[in-house]
Amino acid sequence: MKNRTSVIIIGTLITLALIGVIGQVTENPAGFIQKIAVFVVIGLIIFYVVRRFSISSPQKKEQRAFLRAARKSKKRFLQKNGDSSAKNYSIGNLSTLKKGRLKKKPPSHLTVIDGKKGKKKNRASF
Repeated sequence: MKNRTSVIIIGTLITLALIGVIGQVTENPAGFIQKIAVFVVIGLIIFYVVRRFSISSPQKKEQRAFLRAARKSKKRFLQKNGDSSAKNYSIGNLSTLKKGRLKKKPPSHLTVIDGKKGKKKNRASF
C-alpha cells in the first residue's frame, strides 16, 4: 500500500507512451520507422565510441597480462633448452633483464595449512 502512488504514476506513463506509439504508427508509419532507425544508429555510434575509447577495459588488461605471461614463458623455455638463438635473445635484452633483477618482489606471507588428508570422512554425519 505504501508504493501504491508510484505504481499508479508508472502505469499511467506506460499507458500514455503506448497510446503515443500507436498514434504515431497509425498516423505516419514511415516516419515512425525512420525515427526508430535514427535512434538505433545514434545509440550504436555512442556505444561504439564509448567502448572503443574506454581507458580501463578488463579485456584489455587481461590481454596485456596474457601477452606478458606468454613472453616470460617463451623466454624461460628458450633458456631451459639452451638454444643458440636463446643466447642471442638474452644478450640482446641484457639491459631489460638487469632492470628486472633490481626489483625484488616482497616475500609472500602465505602459509601452507595441513589438513586432515589421511582421515576418512564419516559419510553418516552428512
